[in-house]
Amino acid sequence: MAEAQRVEIGFEGGQVISARLAEDDLVYVGRLPPPKGQLPDDWEDRDQTLFRSTAHGDDVDRPVKKSDGGWTYFAPDIAYHYDKISRGYDQLIDVFGADHGGYVKRMKAAVSALSDGRVPLDIKLCQLVKLYKGGEPYKMSKRAGTFVTLRDVVDEVGPDVTRFVMLTRKNDAPLDFDFQKATEMAKENPVWYVQYAHARICSVLRHAEAAGLAVDRAALRAAPLDLLDDPAELALIRQLATWPRVLEAAAVHHEPHRLTFFLQELAASFHALWNQGKERRELRFLAGDQPGQREARLAMIVAVQVVLADGLQLIGVAPLEEML
Repeated sequence: MAEAQRVEIGFEGGQVISARLAEDDLVYVGRLPPPKGQLPDDWEDRDQTLFRSTAHGDDVDRPVKKSDGGWTYFAPDIAYHYDKISRGYDQLIDVFGADHGGYVKRMKAAVSALSDGRVPLDIKLCQLVKLYKGGEPYKMSKRAGTFVTLRDVVDEVGPDVTRFVMLTRKNDAPLDFDFQKATEMAKENPVWYVQYAHARICSVLRHAEAAGLAVDRAALRAAPLDLLDDPAELALIRQLATWPRVLEAAAVHHEPHRLTFFLQELAASFHALWNQGKERRELRFLAGDQPGQREARLAMIVAVQVVLADGLQLIGVAPLEEML
């Protein structure tokens, strides 16, 4: 094994990060064993500049230089993460495509080495998105000129729909994106369904204000919520009470899809209660046989409005006050 050497790694932007990995004997010149199984035709047994990633949990040490003297893709990636760590970041998240699963161990090993094991790296592998139009697969082909980019999707359905639909699945679950369903005004369109619930509440509050009822949050804090005793109302209130835990879990586990799931379920509960009010007058939001009951119902739906608006804004979606 040759003597370890100090390595300077360049990356896009013209900057150079001096990664002193050699001082810890993590960069060295050596030889790798041939790949297991059938030996590739282009296999070359030669001295290489290697990163000792096996010291940090990887299966094999990884090259940082190619045979022509240029850097491998791994080298600027080391520099990029070194830059992040040197600027004080104490937690890193990478988003990889599903076809980059083999890159996970080496990148985690590099960050572990660069930070002396202090900085965790969470790598999210995202599965492919299948595009459909009217239930039929939308074929993608670079040769045919029909390759679809994320910009193409945003241009066709808008950023709100794109963001929400993309977050209706966990990152490691495949997603079917249907352009037609994503733009129709129906329950099957999740972003429309949630925005419609918010818009409906805004409409109720406008009617309440026109009737001379106090609808501001400060006035409704004193509403007698104990007057809400219908099972559907109590279920909605219990659902609202779980929002802080859902939000915390989404942040801790880096799983924003928990927010879209919750928003869809909350919107469904609200719409269900709205529909019950059509059949049972005593459940209508602006009805109430007891003093204070209307105020209690208004306080309940304002709470729903606040959670829907906050949840949508967290994922970059506008909470609409009227449906166009």
